Amino acid sequence: MMFWLLDAELALILEQFLFSSDAAEELKEAIAKKDHELVLLYNINLVDEVWKERPKPPNKPVRIHDLKFAGLDVASKLSFLRAELNDAGASAIIISMLDEVAWLLNLRGSDVPHSPVVYAYLLVKTDTAELFVDSSKITPEVMDHLKNAGVELRPYDKILSEIENLAKQGRNLWLDTSSVNTAIVNTYKCACDKDLKKKSKARVHDYNGRSAMPSGIYRASPISLGKAVKNDAELQGMRNSHLRDAAALARFWVWLEEEINKGAKLTEVEVADKLLEFRSMQDGFIDTSFDTISASGANGAVIHYKPEPGSCSVLDVEKLFLLDSGAQYVDGTTDITRTVHFGEPTARQKECFTRVLQGHIALDQAVFPENTPGFVLDAFARSSLWKIGLDYRHGTGHGVGAALNVHEGPQSISFRYGNLTSLQKGMVVSNEPGYYEDHAFGIRIENLLSVVEMNTPNHFGGIGYLGFEKLTFVPIQTKMVDTALLSSAEINWLNDYHAQVWEKVSPLLEGSASQWLWDNTQPLPI
Repeated sequence: MMFWLLDAELALILEQFLFSSDAAEELKEAIAKKDHELVLLYNINLVDEVWKERPKPPNKPVRIHDLKFAGLDVASKLSFLRAELNDAGASAIIISMLDEVAWLLNLRGSDVPHSPVVYAYLLVKTDTAELFVDSSKITPEVMDHLKNAGVELRPYDKILSEIENLAKQGRNLWLDTSSVNTAIVNTYKCACDKDLKKKSKARVHDYNGRSAMPSGIYRASPISLGKAVKNDAELQGMRNSHLRDAAALARFWVWLEEEINKGAKLTEVEVADKLLEFRSMQDGFIDTSFDTISASGANGAVIHYKPEPGSCSVLDVEKLFLLDSGAQYVDGTTDITRTVHFGEPTARQKECFTRVLQGHIALDQAVFPENTPGFVLDAFARSSLWKIGLDYRHGTGHGVGAALNVHEGPQSISFRYGNLTSLQKGMVVSNEPGYYEDHAFGIRIENLLSVVEMNTPNHFGGIGYLGFEKLTFVPIQTKMVDTALLSSAEINWLNDYHAQVWEKVSPLLEGSASQWLWDNTQPLPI
């Protein structure tokens, strides 16, 4: 089953399992404006017909995410979800977002690079739960884990037939059309529609005389917000993993600076590989959390740059170097960006860096009322750049999972004001303002933050106020800072941050790495 665009010269095929229902509808509407029509094809996938040497799907074993890191057992999470179903009048929900499945069942996998998830669907009913997954990935230990939670296994490729059965049974299915693929949504709608026609020769109408829509509840998944608001165990795992990650980065920066000082010609890929080597020595390391952005000079101005062997640049001592990287640990997920200069930065580079730093500090120190959407805070990070007519073209912050996807919703901090999700205590977000000068350099400073309650002397409107707790503790290169642009309060912030970095990370280091950390956390004069 797939989409086919009927046109004399052009055919457009969409794989129904790869597009959410909302995305398919948007495309359908856009094509309709050009007097074209998307037609759904049944019982055939043309891509599968011509793909002769298709790689085998991943089949590495699924692992249990330990309760000491998850903080909440599967039975409690399912109970929460079933309460949501009851309140909504739904009898079942289909969960297709892989990180939601992993979070709900306290499972982790390795089917997707950098993300500890497994290809699966989860169908939760008011009395049962069924996991549609390749059973070869399920170890006896995981099987016992699922049985204890009342979760049964089903073949991965049987999801559509089960959705059709639910519709025939008159089950009111909860569908998040922003994430559930169009195959599932259309299967459910078609089965419901056929059932309505079968039950009555007359067309069923609602009270306004319009044709009745199929059964179903179409709204956002309740798991999205539950997953985003971390519990105490998840937050502690994030803190612990960030400290180990900081120790790895300290050892890496020592190595890199020594190699640069010796005149070594290192490619961006070699540097990224060496960072992976240092991280892999840390307890609980699983994988990188995304492809490392190791970018020298002008490559740093490419926001999502990925160095490739054979075509990447060699690090230049006279140019800025931007390193955006992260890791997956058993207890947490990290994401950090630092921008450094191995020689002497220009006045222009220092000014741009300092204004990015001022934005980073302003967001870090923000205090805001409950129910504040992230877009309200975005200008805090840009205001210093705006004063001299500069800006950047990406969001300032994204949600981060706890030992899950490095990018997660529903929260964000961005100029895109369509996201009205409020920041809530326990959420984790990135703080990553930047500036990018085409064909010259890129600058970004990124820490992860958790949202915490703030003890303000007043509570205007009778509500609480929120702020941020730092999770990332790696030095910010003070050589890049133009102190003449900073206020005394901003210098105090940087000095206090570096004091915390030394206090928290130095116990994990020794020798040259400890000395490097000491040298790079010395206070700036006020």
